[in-house]
Amino acid sequence: MALKARALYNFQSENKEEISIQENEELVIFSENSLDGWLQGKNSRGETGLFPASYVEILRSRAGSNYTDYSHSPAGSPGHDSSFYVAPTNPSISYQGSFEDDDDDDWDDWDDACTVVEEPRSAPGTNGHPSPTLQYPAAYSHQHAGYRPKLALERQDSMSSSKRGSVVGRNLNRFSCFVRSGVEAFILGDVPLMSKIAEVYYIEMGSKGPQWRANPHPFICSVEDPTKQTKFKGIKSYISYKLTPSNINSPVYRRYKHFDWLYNRLLHKFTVISVPHLPEKQATGRFEEDFIEKRKRRLILWMDHMTSHPVLSQYEGFQHFLCCRDEKQWKLGKRRAEKDEMVGASFLLTLQIPTEHQDLQDVEDRVDAFKAFSKKMDDSVLQLTNVASELVRKHVGGFRKEFQKLGNAFQAISHSFHMDPPYSSDALNNAISHTGKTYETVGEMFAEQPKNDLFLMLDTLSLYQGLLSNFPDIIHLQKGAFAKVKESQRMSDEGRMDQDEADGIRKRCRVVGFALQAEMNHFHERRVTDFKRMMQSYLKQQIIFYQRVSQQLEKTLRMYDNL
Repeated sequence: MALKARALYNFQSENKEEISIQENEELVIFSENSLDGWLQGKNSRGETGLFPASYVEILRSRAGSNYTDYSHSPAGSPGHDSSFYVAPTNPSISYQGSFEDDDDDDWDDWDDACTVVEEPRSAPGTNGHPSPTLQYPAAYSHQHAGYRPKLALERQDSMSSSKRGSVVGRNLNRFSCFVRSGVEAFILGDVPLMSKIAEVYYIEMGSKGPQWRANPHPFICSVEDPTKQTKFKGIKSYISYKLTPSNINSPVYRRYKHFDWLYNRLLHKFTVISVPHLPEKQATGRFEEDFIEKRKRRLILWMDHMTSHPVLSQYEGFQHFLCCRDEKQWKLGKRRAEKDEMVGASFLLTLQIPTEHQDLQDVEDRVDAFKAFSKKMDDSVLQLTNVASELVRKHVGGFRKEFQKLGNAFQAISHSFHMDPPYSSDALNNAISHTGKTYETVGEMFAEQPKNDLFLMLDTLSLYQGLLSNFPDIIHLQKGAFAKVKESQRMSDEGRMDQDEADGIRKRCRVVGFALQAEMNHFHERRVTDFKRMMQSYLKQQIIFYQRVSQQLEKTLRMYDNL
């Protein structure tokens, strides 16, 4: 039987099964029996779906039983292990690295005894990061006995205190990227402090707000000479790329699956950074010249973004990938990267933020503005991608055919003029025939032109589609953190939480906020550089192209001067 209810808090839906509700909004509940902490009902706008049971109170007409409080149900209680809920494996979701047979089979040239990442595969979290089950294995010692994490010195907010206020409620949606990434645990002080943190990344205040401190040893890295190689006496083939970092000027050779291994380490570690996506994989035609050239171009852009990022460029695993040439040292470094403890939410412990005060509402407003900007940019990048792709198709097909038709028509005119020799003019006939051949040549020039301009534009747009696709989840982390600050402050004002605990939550929220703003700042800097370069290159190539077309037409025109 349907029941009336009232929303206690705001809830923003994250998928099509959920609906958003607003504080004090009247709701209709289809059944008061919750399923894993969720109720099904209808909001005041007529939308039907799920929302957290602890966010509502059911209104009853009988005295003394005016509502049912779900906020202390097992799924929402702090003592329940829902903070480490394991998302069921989704066969439709997998890490990048599952489509190209050549890149996923063996690792004999690296380490026979070790796979890429020896982890259970669950639904990926923020920016492709694994769920908290991979980041906090202590909560799963009965499930993954192979993990042996070091004992932590203390919890961030001194849980050993003899008296502690009410704990801020955990998100009931354990599939939320805020939960899966482990950032919720970090905000609530449940990420253990390590006895020693070897790596530190600094955020500074710049002219446009927080920014990552620049890499003190900047470098670039070239990607060259894709070469087909074989092993097992020619049974297996693969493409290797020559990488030459400028800081050591000594080349190393890496296969695509090695890039793929590094990419997954980056996703696993850097929760609040938009890691550039690798070029797409391809099941067939991996050794075709066009595909190899396309992958090389996109790996160059990917490498350029990696080396220009103040944090990613300093990552020990990335440096090891670029510099290590000794097989034994390579295996040791690879295992060290895979056993890195400062990953996911623990990565936030490595950040040193400025002491300057930032109003959290101002931060949220700035993030909201970036969210709107990134959505609009994503739409416009997709639009330009579609237009440019269609233009490539026309260059290769339609334009070439039309110019060929025009050229054939001109040559038909020339041939017809030969039909009556007494009145035939060989000079005119030859000029018209040459004009037809010229337009056939122009058609071929159009077909080849995308390799000089549109392909490079599409490479850049593809890179930014990947970067922009990361930001919704990263922004959601800050939104989730900000919601916890509001909730903790309300509980503190009501006397249900120690102010020190609320201050700790606010302090950790500042870390997330500063990191997101620094990443936003870096994105804008790269965007200006990349799109300036993209547009300049496109226009220059267009000018060169039409100059070549013009030269062909001018040469043909001169054949008519002395008739």
